Amino acid sequence: MANKTQEVGGIHFPFPFTPYSIQKDFMAELYRVLEAGKIGIFESPTGTGKSLSLICGALSWLRDFEQRKHQEEARLLETGTVPLSDRKEQPLSLSSSCKETPDTPRPAGEPDWVTQFVQKKEERDLVDRLKEEQVRRKKREERLRQIRHNAQLKYAAKRVRQEEEEMERLLCLSREMLAAGAEAEPQEPLASGEEELVLAEYESDEEKGAARGVDEDEDDPEEEHVTKIYYCSRTHSQLAQFVHEVQRSPFGKDTRLVSLGSRQNLCINDDVKTLGSAQLISDRCVEMQRSKHERNRAEEEKPKRRRQEHRAACPFYSYEQLQLLRDQVLVGVKDIEQLVALGKEARACPYYGSRFAIPAAQLVVLPYQMLLHAATRQAAGIRLQGQVVLIDEAHNLIDTITGIHSAEVSGSQFCQAHSQLLQYMERYGKRLKAKNLMYIKQILYLLEKFVTVLGGNIKQNPNTQSLSQTGTELKTINDFLFESQIDNINLFKVRRYCERSMISRKLFGFTERYGTVLTPSREQPRLAGFQHFLQTLQPTVAETPVGPVEEGEARLPRPASPLMHIESFLAALTTANQDGRVILSRQGSLCQSSLKFLLLNPAVHFAQVVKECRAVVIAGGTMQPVSDFREQLLACAGVEAERVVEFSCGHVIPPDNILPLVICSGPSSQQLEFTYQKRELPQMIFQEPKKANQVEQVLAEYSRCIKCCGQAGGTVTGALLLSVVGGKMSEGINFSDNLGRCVVMVGMPYPNIRSPELQEKMAYLDQTLPRGPGQPPPGKALVENLCMKAVNQSIGRAIRHQKDFASIVLLDQRYARPPILGKLPAWIRDRVEVKATFGPAFAAMRKFHREKSVPS
Repeated sequence: MANKTQEVGGIHFPFPFTPYSIQKDFMAELYRVLEAGKIGIFESPTGTGKSLSLICGALSWLRDFEQRKHQEEARLLETGTVPLSDRKEQPLSLSSSCKETPDTPRPAGEPDWVTQFVQKKEERDLVDRLKEEQVRRKKREERLRQIRHNAQLKYAAKRVRQEEEEMERLLCLSREMLAAGAEAEPQEPLASGEEELVLAEYESDEEKGAARGVDEDEDDPEEEHVTKIYYCSRTHSQLAQFVHEVQRSPFGKDTRLVSLGSRQNLCINDDVKTLGSAQLISDRCVEMQRSKHERNRAEEEKPKRRRQEHRAACPFYSYEQLQLLRDQVLVGVKDIEQLVALGKEARACPYYGSRFAIPAAQLVVLPYQMLLHAATRQAAGIRLQGQVVLIDEAHNLIDTITGIHSAEVSGSQFCQAHSQLLQYMERYGKRLKAKNLMYIKQILYLLEKFVTVLGGNIKQNPNTQSLSQTGTELKTINDFLFESQIDNINLFKVRRYCERSMISRKLFGFTERYGTVLTPSREQPRLAGFQHFLQTLQPTVAETPVGPVEEGEARLPRPASPLMHIESFLAALTTANQDGRVILSRQGSLCQSSLKFLLLNPAVHFAQVVKECRAVVIAGGTMQPVSDFREQLLACAGVEAERVVEFSCGHVIPPDNILPLVICSGPSSQQLEFTYQKRELPQMIFQEPKKANQVEQVLAEYSRCIKCCGQAGGTVTGALLLSVVGGKMSEGINFSDNLGRCVVMVGMPYPNIRSPELQEKMAYLDQTLPRGPGQPPPGKALVENLCMKAVNQSIGRAIRHQKDFASIVLLDQRYARPPILGKLPAWIRDRVEVKATFGPAFAAMRKFHREKSVPS
């Protein structure tokens, strides 16, 4: 596509083709939001080129920002001083490393010569930092330039791979020789002091560098994080689609882009990938790195101790290989699949290679779960200070934050964790220090009290325990802590201990090693009882023979240690009392009962993002109603109303290409109102695939049927697809052209008002948010907003491009109410026709489709 630069308001926006007018407006408003450091809520219907508008608008701003920064750096380096008139403007343009300015207030009464000396020193320090940063940037740019013009990575990776293969061959020969010698003649014991003569295991400098960390290499110090844009979306497929848009855009050749993903998506170690579960893959990866580092430290500190067997380190975690991969990642725009292929070719881990590339990247693409969770951000090396965050597909952002920071643990998981941890302490108790034992006993105490508050006994099988009391209770965090009798335990310290000691990972390794022991050995007499207990907890796994796996359905991954899951629950209990609730669900038996933490205030976790970032943009195809974002997310996070900017554009289709109808009554003049009380009528029961892997098959058959309609002499006149709002076909599936000529919304998909979680959320909002004059209570508004968000997501996916057309039928008289109509997207709301009776509605539908079906 040809590059057609557009000038809007004096700003040049490179674009692959002539943009729509709404795209120009979108880019210009986005540029202003980023420049001014605002919080933007952007709505652009699907099919209007939202992704390209985000790319070209944001990267145009970044281009201009970097240009101004380099000009300012050059002026400062040339003069060697900081003009007084410019000092207050520097924090907006310089990188995070240069944000300290000489304009720092000095103590009152300080002599002038002291103040001048300090200012001069700060100016010199600032210029020195600018020089160092400029040198690093030039080194990086030269390195990347060379890679772009030759096959340096390919040759270097091939050389490293050949050296490794040769080394492995020699090691195999050495092992064979040692084994042959051992069989021929037994080794004699070493004399006293002779151990020092035996060569220790050799480790190359590159491997030592990888063990210490990439930032300790003398020739390549840790890079400062340049100003960058973090782009987040919900799924990896949406992220891949965005990366492909960047590749096709005018910025595709020059942008340093990094795609981040989980270990499950990026791991290229077959032995680790076969573990299946994301948690198990992550644990094994961390364990392999830690095992290698601990072995290195142990050999350095105690060289005379006889070496023990350790789990092999990952062959794809090599310092030199990761540096080569990091540079190649920055050279060209790549999605996750291309990154994995590159990692395999270079024999370097894409997971760590992509993270090493973050500091120098201009655009980082990642799932928004990774950005919205503080611990995950820190582990990934993401720094938000002074950066820009774009959150796409953000219509369910509040629910996502709530889900990430909520946790539910069953009674059987508490019992299983208690049994595992007790066995671990009995085996290794004499080797543990006093503080380790103290915290382990505290965790055991907590687990016991959690089972007790559910009405169970920690010493009995949870599968066979019947509870005398059933039902659901909802408590504040403080009330739950008092009732559980754990208010005397410092959960903050327990949480910190779990994070730093990695007790759950140690416990997982213990259960993985001994959990499959069927008969006790002389050294492990207690483990048979442990194995028997595990079997009683999971009788279906232990007793049921494994049958064939259904076609297209993967085997379930092995469960990780339940203590890992419980740690999330313990962390949630450290939330402020007013921001969360604990739900006690007693369901007859202990194994079916659970404790669940419900986060009521997602703003507490979003506050850090908006506080640290320069600007945040929340974007989506359908963001209505936006009051939830303003009130529940931004206002509660401390964002001033003046900092929030709303932008909403219409659709690119002609006005007569859409027919939205509200039908209030059916053919028999019966009023249409599909309420909760009427849901048991035969007309209201729907079915969809029970298994997620059958969705593609159903969609393929649906599509094939529609294609047959156009064939001459065919008897098929159309196809009807019934699905449930919020079900397996609720999001991410597009129905363009003939796949979605008419969308019928039957009833209003209100959430279950009887849900304890929803009732508590409503009560919380009624107490927290102010009620405007003439407005419904915030809790009631929440229910309506949840309903209309689901409606808007469903009806907006039939229109996918400029020439598409469709009718939208809202089959319930309640849609005719002005407060409900006002929550529809503007491009639909402005064209809605309310039909009180069925006849005129049917006539309008027939006329619309007859006219649109005629070839132009």
